[in-house]
Amino acid sequence: MIQISLKKLLLKKEFSVILSNINQALGAPISIQDRGGNLLWGEVSNSEFNKYPVTVEKEIIGWVVGDEKASTIAQLLSYLANEELQKKILARETLDKYKEINLLYNISEKFTACLVLKEVAKLAIEEATKIIKSTSASAMLLSEKTGNLEIIAACGKEYHHKTILLPGEGIAGNIFLTGIAEIVNDVESDPRFVRGANQVKSLICAPLKTQDAVLGILTISNEELVNYTAHDLKLFTAVASQAASAIENALLHENKLKEERIKSNLERYIPAQVVQAILHSKGYISLAPANKNISILFSDIRNFTTKCEELAPEAIVEYLNEYLTNMVEVIFEQGGTVNKFVGDMIVAMFGAPSTLVDNERRAIETAIRMQNRIKNISVPWIRKNFITGIGLSSGEVVVGNIGSPQHMDYTAIGDKVNIASRLQSIAKGEQILITQSIYEATENLFEFKEFGTIQLKGKKEAIKVFEVVY
Repeated sequence: MIQISLKKLLLKKEFSVILSNINQALGAPISIQDRGGNLLWGEVSNSEFNKYPVTVEKEIIGWVVGDEKASTIAQLLSYLANEELQKKILARETLDKYKEINLLYNISEKFTACLVLKEVAKLAIEEATKIIKSTSASAMLLSEKTGNLEIIAACGKEYHHKTILLPGEGIAGNIFLTGIAEIVNDVESDPRFVRGANQVKSLICAPLKTQDAVLGILTISNEELVNYTAHDLKLFTAVASQAASAIENALLHENKLKEERIKSNLERYIPAQVVQAILHSKGYISLAPANKNISILFSDIRNFTTKCEELAPEAIVEYLNEYLTNMVEVIFEQGGTVNKFVGDMIVAMFGAPSTLVDNERRAIETAIRMQNRIKNISVPWIRKNFITGIGLSSGEVVVGNIGSPQHMDYTAIGDKVNIASRLQSIAKGEQILITQSIYEATENLFEFKEFGTIQLKGKKEAIKVFEVVY
């Protein structure tokens, strides 16, 4: 509380001059005393004279002693003292406002530099406890998985990190629903209070509220009864508001990192454009098993087992990785999906999970480019020894996540898949064999020659096969 000293007031030159002039004009002796009766100005008072109080907001800060004319000076001093009080209040408010702005600016800078969710929450309670007296504090966020309010950061000797609340439960849960910050200076008398492990007598609770939603709750508390003020609430709410924005940014950053990790893993098997379609689709790229018209490519290195005997295992793995990297790049360039690697064999699909209207053309184009790419790989040993045969087929198959609840594979199942595999197995090195369905869809786009009609194991009828000339 701001105090006004009558003694300091009288020491001001302008006050002293005014008093002297008024005293002369009144023509009557007066004296001015402090609240305790000590002389501050004038002559020693006569006990027969009256005492008139000098007040500031109804509080006596001194006396004017004299005849009835002295009451005028008492009124004047009271007026001047109250004016001085208002000036000090204004100066204090201005200083407090500056401190608040400077404080929030510094906090904002710290929040801006932090993108880790738990670190943001920790910073929020650290800054709050610096400016408001407390024995504990916590930040709770609404969990998307459980729908509960769960503590992600806290401080205090009795902090129990497993504290969980439902929205609407306890004081914090209620404030989460209302979105309005509150002071509760006598927690135990509040009917919403749910007793926990922590000793809490007084608290301030503010929602972590963004423009779109309430993300959680920020709470600061004391184990003793204290009188938190509206000013404390104002500062705490400002910190909570800054924290909410920083938490929202941290969540966005966390989700972005998660998406990047998913994208990075997916792009090892699926072309980047298909990954983007999956990540940003509103719902329609379904991975549930379904019938689809696609083209299937099988590629395998001839006599790979024999070649492996010529080198150390580490060298074979290195060369195989180099080969597969190049082959996958070619497949992705044409919008294909790598279904799986089986040793040195590559299985790719064109038309799943996203539909490709010209999947047959893309499959042949990929096969040709794969054969040509091998001839241009920078490792001479690969160029010389990795000679591949490729088989292609097209038609309706079942495509989707297939397997057990513990392990699922996104794959294709059906007769057309088996045919592509068989064609690959009979193709010679550098040869590309295709089914009649592929040929009919692309006969005007590429050069072909008839390979013949062959009887595949497990097939009742022979199928007509073509070879791609490239």
